[in-house]
Amino acid sequence: MNYSNLNWQLSNSDLNICLPIILTLIFFSLYWFVSKSEKIKKKFYAKSNFDEASLKHIFFTKYFGLISMGILPTILLLVFIPSMSLEKLGFTIKHDTSLFSFLWILGLSILIVPLVYFSAKNPKNLINYPQIRSKIWTRKTVFLNALGWFLYLFGYEFLFRGVLLIPLLDPLGIWPAIAINIALYSATHIPKGLDETIGAAPLGLVLCLLTISSGTIWIAFIVHVVMAWTNTFTAFKFHPDMQFQEK
Repeated sequence: MNYSNLNWQLSNSDLNICLPIILTLIFFSLYWFVSKSEKIKKKFYAKSNFDEASLKHIFFTKYFGLISMGILPTILLLVFIPSMSLEKLGFTIKHDTSLFSFLWILGLSILIVPLVYFSAKNPKNLINYPQIRSKIWTRKTVFLNALGWFLYLFGYEFLFRGVLLIPLLDPLGIWPAIAINIALYSATHIPKGLDETIGAAPLGLVLCLLTISSGTIWIAFIVHVVMAWTNTFTAFKFHPDMQFQEK
């Protein structure tokens, strides 16, 4: 092959493919290394007792996830690909698919809640969840835990089901776009172990198909929130070292 004759010009179609993938890599990596930074974590624990520090640190990682995975890559995508919009990326209400979305959210939630409830009691799961490791939970802990997951998962799902998926559909087609999405989505679960990495593939496929079918991110976002809330509060309930106190 004569490489000197290759066309190195970046077309609009190339930009629609490359930019979402690069943004996903950069901003998920940013979130990951900041959230796992021992230096940042130590600053929280140096200022507060263990329970308060754990709450503040985890909540920080959650709203930082909203900023780093949701807000920043979306702004850059909209700047460099003007044909994109929040509506096209799934941040919208589509009345013609509202019933479809509601029924899938309801159906998946009914299926997921009992499955997650029983798996959340597994000792292997209790090692990592709930992420807030406070021994004593109060109403404030419960509220910030729920809010934190809500904010984080909005950024997370908007990155993977919006920024990474929608712009790739026209230039690549549905299945190549989904394949790339599942590959990166599953890869982000590798640090959480084999079970979550494998489980992310079929879940990612279902969420991509439902996002494309509904034209919005709401099914993926709400179902993921239901999963996270069920898992974290079940893990708290069955964790031998944690308890709730009214304050």
